[in-house]
Amino acid sequence: MRDFHSPGRSPVFSANGMCATSHPLAAKTAVSLLEQGGNAVDAAIGAAILLGIAEPQMTGIGGDCFALIKPAGSEDVITLNGSGRAPSALAAADLRAQGHETMPAHSAASVTLPGAVDAFCRLSERMGALDLEQTLAPAIRYAEEGIPVAPRVAFDWARDAEHLQGDARAHYLISGAPPSAGQMFSAPGQAAVLRRIAAQGRAAFYEGEIAAEMVSALRAAGGVHTEDDFAQVEATWGDPVSGMYKGTELVEHPPNGQGLAAILQANILSHFDLPGLDPFGAERAHIEAEAAKLAYDARNRFIADPEFMARADHLLAPQTAAQLADLIDPKRAMENPFIVSENVHKETIYITVVDRDRMAVSLIYSIFHGFGSGIATPTHGILLHNRGAGFTLTEGHPNEALGGKRPMHTIIPAMLRQNGRVAMPFGVMGGAYQANGHARFLTNIVDYGLSPQSAIDAPRSFWDSGVLKVERGYSDQVRARLADMGHAIQVPDTPIGGAQAILINPETGVLEGGSDPRKDGCALGY
Repeated sequence: MRDFHSPGRSPVFSANGMCATSHPLAAKTAVSLLEQGGNAVDAAIGAAILLGIAEPQMTGIGGDCFALIKPAGSEDVITLNGSGRAPSALAAADLRAQGHETMPAHSAASVTLPGAVDAFCRLSERMGALDLEQTLAPAIRYAEEGIPVAPRVAFDWARDAEHLQGDARAHYLISGAPPSAGQMFSAPGQAAVLRRIAAQGRAAFYEGEIAAEMVSALRAAGGVHTEDDFAQVEATWGDPVSGMYKGTELVEHPPNGQGLAAILQANILSHFDLPGLDPFGAERAHIEAEAAKLAYDARNRFIADPEFMARADHLLAPQTAAQLADLIDPKRAMENPFIVSENVHKETIYITVVDRDRMAVSLIYSIFHGFGSGIATPTHGILLHNRGAGFTLTEGHPNEALGGKRPMHTIIPAMLRQNGRVAMPFGVMGGAYQANGHARFLTNIVDYGLSPQSAIDAPRSFWDSGVLKVERGYSDQVRARLADMGHAIQVPDTPIGGAQAILINPETGVLEGGSDPRKDGCALGY
């Protein structure tokens, strides 16, 4: 139980259905769709599409999504991969010949085909209870009438606006400037697109006038995309990957997402006595950072489109985690995880919904960097993501950029399963942080007994590109101790990630939702 003398956020309880996400209007929309007879799938789709209007710097219909779905009356989990592939004519060799050493993040070369709309349409058709017209109605209304810009959204908008190019500036700036908190933002062009999708399904987006507009915008920016590339977009169904952590199963989406890295990091951490360490002390943050270095090094070596990836079993193997754990010095930071582990290896929104029948959806939906590629279509203002920035240009690498291939993705939805039952859909936003965030959330729950809301509230740290980012929630003494251990310490300008979770109480069936105060959103039930 939290200290009610101190600022904080209480968990939200409800008996019927619940949504937890990063914007209040999206949570309200999800609950409203549940009350209209929709299920968790309808609520997640309707709220997610709305988030593209409420948080356009984070997500939108020009992006990708991944989902985990637990059907009502079952404890099985189904995956849906709504990430698009590279256009057929893309080749890393061509980009290398142009002088690029890495994928140019804010160019048409990094725009893979947007897969989310296809995924939403297929998910609705197979598992939804409402038709798309009813599911998309709230998002269409808000796109036309406008949404007041929330405080965290305004903060991010101002930081990321520099990436907007050409027509995108006309659609996503107001009188040439980022909107301030409380200012109304509308997207009538997107409302028109959503109306067509509601009436005609995926074909309205991937074929005909809308697809031609996206291709034209990308070709004008130097892209190699074709209308045939868009027509061939298809989300794929599958099975999750998972790993056990002290009796709790961490269920993740398989590659091309980085869920395997989250499982690997948790497996590495299982070799340390975390319950014996201060949950908010330097020693725990150090062990987590060292485990992250090794897990992310493995991710960068191996994770790719599953059709090109051959080492998934290696990442899940207990001996891999044990060998990596042996490389960690509990008192000193390693300098180069790539060299140390060589012998062992020879921007985004999240939404979770649980309905009255206990169907559960864990869904993450993104355009990657702030405002994605920065390229938008002229008429309808469809902002195109830059997920292709997740490719590498290293020749022969499993994640090397190639036409028809899916890039390695940072976005990953998750669930926890206990005693064979799905106990909690959850997710952590924050780009590369997400795998580390899943492992941290899991250990907060399992090792320290924190509630979902307390586990989300807790301060975060993240080792990234040679720097250990430590939130202001940690004390100066902790930062000083970590520096003494050899870490390069940085207090980040923005908080690290964001998270939501819904716990399904196995005894009472009551839902308990938590939502990150680092974002504008909330958990809401009925």
